[in-house]
Amino acid sequence: MLMLPDFRVRQRDFLLEISRAITAQLELSEVLRRVLKASVAMMAGQCGLVALRAEDEHFYVRAFMGIESVHIPEINFQLRDLVSSMGKEPKVDALNERFREMAAAIDHNLRQSIALPLSFAGEPLGLLIVFRSYRTAVTTNDLQILQSFTDQAAIAVHNAQLYERIDRERNQLAAILDHSADGIMILAPDLQILHFNHALATMTQWSVEEALGQYQHEVIQWQRLENDDLQAAIERGWPFNGADTFRNTLYVEGDLRSRNGISISVGITYAAMLTSDNRIANVIANVRDITNFRQAQEMQNIFISGISHELKTPVAIIKGYAATLRREDAIWDPKVIQDNLAVIEEEADRLTALIQDLLTASRIQAQRELKLDLSEVWLDLLADQVVERFRTQTDKHQFVVNFPAGFPVIQGDEVRLRQVFDNLIGNAIKYSPNGGQIRIWGEWDKARVSVYVEDQGVGIAERDQDKIFDRFYRVDSKLSRRTQGTGLGLYLAKAIITAHRGVIGVQSDLGKGSMFYFTLPYQPASP
Repeated sequence: MLMLPDFRVRQRDFLLEISRAITAQLELSEVLRRVLKASVAMMAGQCGLVALRAEDEHFYVRAFMGIESVHIPEINFQLRDLVSSMGKEPKVDALNERFREMAAAIDHNLRQSIALPLSFAGEPLGLLIVFRSYRTAVTTNDLQILQSFTDQAAIAVHNAQLYERIDRERNQLAAILDHSADGIMILAPDLQILHFNHALATMTQWSVEEALGQYQHEVIQWQRLENDDLQAAIERGWPFNGADTFRNTLYVEGDLRSRNGISISVGITYAAMLTSDNRIANVIANVRDITNFRQAQEMQNIFISGISHELKTPVAIIKGYAATLRREDAIWDPKVIQDNLAVIEEEADRLTALIQDLLTASRIQAQRELKLDLSEVWLDLLADQVVERFRTQTDKHQFVVNFPAGFPVIQGDEVRLRQVFDNLIGNAIKYSPNGGQIRIWGEWDKARVSVYVEDQGVGIAERDQDKIFDRFYRVDSKLSRRTQGTGLGLYLAKAIITAHRGVIGVQSDLGKGSMFYFTLPYQPASP
């Protein structure tokens, strides 16, 4: 049997051993497990728990020993009640009564509860409770040893919580970096790649594993560069620009040549992270694919150039005919005057239609929808009317309109649908410069009506077929460069058909002509 001094020595040795063990751990759940196991052993208890304070200021069980998990929700509820009452400075008897209720909820054989707070720098971290099946006095010496132990345990818990928080933030940051839509790269001071995310791997066609450890210039290879690259900027003194002025970011733009030889336009923003003595610790690179942005800019520039030409032409014609009629040195025949005025009126209508297209496109872009004025529309008659107008504009093309008898009437916006016919038939003429047959026909079933416009023109390459309905997009070909247009016609046609809850599309082969079609919903009238 151990004498009292021997027991005290063993107790202190055990305390020292356990303190070293728990302070060597940083994983919170393992720290709590060791703290609880040591506490139950030191106090000769049957079971115990550790509850930690959460962000909502309440205490929740985070580790337990010798307690069935089914009791944990009830214990959490009692802890909430207990902590609330502690703020009101209850009597010791009242606290003991609450601990007895908690022990009874776990096991009716438990007779004593020993609770010690876990606190760090005056801030409560949690509560350690050990339950025993017998009742005995706790000496002052026992309390001192236990308090010393819980102080060590609190430090371990605090460190583990900090580590858990840092680890969680590190994982969140890693997730953001790895799954960002932009390419992200972290470089060492010598520009060796330390981190390389999946988006950048897709852009460069370097796998993450292959890129790590490479130097930046081996992976980021420029086909065309608009300004100095990172290495040249550092040699010139960046991020201090050769002076004492600190400039944290550097922007580089150009065409990046990927590993498979394909070029993409990118903009890279470099940010310097400095050490305490103002040396580069790391460089963070954010790589954004701006290929679509540049294409949009180029399309916009082409549109501005095209629209300028489209606006100038009718204005010049109107001005020319008006100036001719105003000549004081000429006496004009009434028929000549009427012919000239007809041209002026026609060009003014053309100008009005162009401006209306621009306004409509702008409205669609802003409101994301197109308002319709619905009424009954006879598509076969509408097609005939549009074709009759176009017959006077060309002698190279043969029009064939073929709608079956009894073609149904639909609910639609006649003005807008006329605009669709104008665009599709006008394009068929424009892009079949050698003439040929232009066929317009329709078909229907119980659910929908369909209209087709087919020409024998130059056709559309497969790569362009998905883009021709985009705003401002024009197929890049010798014919399109010679042909007037704004790139708005098919965009507006698609917007109109979509507003009617329909679909529009194209089938085409280069050199063999194109067939545009649109389909609209049809609801037969009730008998």
